[in-house]
Amino acid sequence: MSSSRLFDTVSECLSLAQSDSHEAQLKALQTLASITKVSPQNRTLLAQTDGAIPTLATLTNASSPIIQTISLLILFNLSLNPDLKQSLADMETIHYLNSLISPSSSLDSCKLASSLICSLAMLDKNKAKFGVAGTVQFLVHAIESSRDSDSHHLLSSLAELVQFHGNCTLAVRAGAVPVLLGVVQNTDNEDLAGTSLTVLGLLARFNEGLNGLKKTDKIISSMLSVLKGRSLLSKEGAADILLRLFDDSEDCVTEALMLPEFSTVLADISVRGSARVRDKAELLMRKMAKLHFWNQVSGPSIWAWTVVGLWADLYSGVIPPARWAVYIEEAQLGSG
Repeated sequence: MSSSRLFDTVSECLSLAQSDSHEAQLKALQTLASITKVSPQNRTLLAQTDGAIPTLATLTNASSPIIQTISLLILFNLSLNPDLKQSLADMETIHYLNSLISPSSSLDSCKLASSLICSLAMLDKNKAKFGVAGTVQFLVHAIESSRDSDSHHLLSSLAELVQFHGNCTLAVRAGAVPVLLGVVQNTDNEDLAGTSLTVLGLLARFNEGLNGLKKTDKIISSMLSVLKGRSLLSKEGAADILLRLFDDSEDCVTEALMLPEFSTVLADISVRGSARVRDKAELLMRKMAKLHFWNQVSGPSIWAWTVVGLWADLYSGVIPPARWAVYIEEAQLGSG
């Protein structure tokens, strides 16, 4: 299609998209979705056409679910061009998107709105805009009441936004820590649990998120439950969180030491997990060994003093990583 013909087609479709005829609107939007699906040049042409983006943004709030969905799809197509992300993220469009990430919206509209937020938020300059518009709070509340089928898109958007410190603060204040831990504990979907732990790990990079995790009752036990599961993504996320907690608080290390199963699980992962999980498990064990546990453990129990000596041997390399699980299990049996 020639440039002049393409320009005429885009202009005609935009005009029909604003008509009172549902059939004409639908056909016009389907054409725009088709021509922007693959071609970056076509996306730029549509975005630069006068009134195109405001028209499409308004249609995302249409009463017809199919009109909503296709309008969102076109805007998502446009967002695939890096140079269009900033102009697409105007406050009016963001407010429309906020209204669509709720249980009352259709599943397709919620997924596309979340995907569009995630795409636009990949431009760092846009992250603060979404924070100002309240998108972070909308996402947290949507995740809390969402269905598993659309939670992944919501979590991906939140993961992108909380990489900006200000948005992390907003997420924690909106209750993101208990909401995300709730997803981890209550879903059977390993991908959702793993993504939730990834977001928690991002929150833990900043003091607000880390403090929120430290204040959570039995957080070490909760992460232990994750480490005992099957998902490697979840195990890696839990290990990241534990590393943050151990670096920040000796009380967290002490709590872990008081759970005899904790050391066994770590040792097992350090041998049988993926390369990344093994490295993190080994680092956790070395951090525990490096601390003076005899000053942290209350009471001169046989198990406590056995662990102190064992950790010292592990940390110094006397016991090779491949034998950690065996030695710890033997120490536990001996202490019984």
